[in-house]
Amino acid sequence: MTANELLTVKQRFGIIGNTDSLNSAIEVAMRVAPTDLSVLVTGESGVGKEFFPQIIHAFSARKHNKYIAVNCGAIPEGTIDSELFGHEKGSFTGAIDSRKGYFEEANGGTIFLDEVGELPISTQVRLLRVLQTGEYMRVGSAKVQKTNVRVVAATNNDLLKAINEGRFREDLYYRLNTVPISVPPLRERKGDIYLLFRKFASDVAVQYNMPAITLDQGARVLLENYHWRGNIRQLKNVAEQISAIEQSRDISSDILRRYLPDEEYSLRAMNSESSYDNMATERELLYKILFDMRNDINDLKRMMSEAMRGGVQHSNSQPSPTPQHEVVGLLPDATHRIATREDDDIVIEVVDDIPPREMTKDDMQREQIIQALQRHNYRRKDAARELFISERTLYRRMKALGIDDEIK
Repeated sequence: MTANELLTVKQRFGIIGNTDSLNSAIEVAMRVAPTDLSVLVTGESGVGKEFFPQIIHAFSARKHNKYIAVNCGAIPEGTIDSELFGHEKGSFTGAIDSRKGYFEEANGGTIFLDEVGELPISTQVRLLRVLQTGEYMRVGSAKVQKTNVRVVAATNNDLLKAINEGRFREDLYYRLNTVPISVPPLRERKGDIYLLFRKFASDVAVQYNMPAITLDQGARVLLENYHWRGNIRQLKNVAEQISAIEQSRDISSDILRRYLPDEEYSLRAMNSESSYDNMATERELLYKILFDMRNDINDLKRMMSEAMRGGVQHSNSQPSPTPQHEVVGLLPDATHRIATREDDDIVIEVVDDIPPREMTKDDMQREQIIQALQRHNYRRKDAARELFISERTLYRRMKALGIDDEIK
């Protein structure tokens, strides 16, 4: 593939960068495009995996037929079979009419299955049959139908690990992974980072009719050496934030650093074996600080309460009443509340005597999710996007952490 051909492809699909690993991935997509082989695109969240199935379709013999992109992680488990393969009238509650699925709609074309690692096992069986024989059945039907579809899948999950854990079928993995394409993370494309940032800043300037921001040498060095856990999506977010908020159009390293999460903590979170997908774990540090502050306040409340009661709440001796502040009894949950008399009035005083416990990882994850849901008026799709996870993964985490019960 010549340099001019490669440049033409990048310009057509809006791909920016000259890194060898990126060029190699594009060249593989171009070479495999004329075939009907299945392709599995892998890479971290936010690296731009969605461009590669578009390239494959555009340079294939199917380019004049339909191209359908499906986010497998955004479709609820109970309806994904119907979405992919269609259903018959009356096959389930709400099926008021027959409906074609994506595989039927895309017959003769290409279907892109994004986040394929989120598919339920039962759907994986159906998908495997389509890949092997081109046959499928609508939900609620016994009639076998045929389809001729090119499948390109993508995932940011470790499918080999998922296979070992029983969450993904090994035979389906090898069917999908006939031709693998690995998209490099942004931190491995240092020469492209400044180009991308400048493009995003220029787009914002044009869209909102404002001067474009520029980086001094120190800011550029910081930009290119940051680890960009959220990859291109995070870089674009930072460029847009700075463009909108900063009055100065000349950005120094000190200004840029305010928009970047702590690098050391971000690196530690990246290298951990957390199962919490690609959530922005730098938030955990902030939540930990907030919870420590809450515990300090509880400690202060308890000390003040003990001082008011003469420090005898947990002893066997009776409190010494005074005319102004007399203890008249403990309420049933005595470790939490105490009744006192001030002059002729009885006052219920809340006392938190439960010692603060260490925050667990589940506690922090629960608070992260609840905060994100509240910020987006409980719209799960928007909350999932903020947390850098799929909507299905968010649903699973909410169920595991009991959040559904808390917000009902």
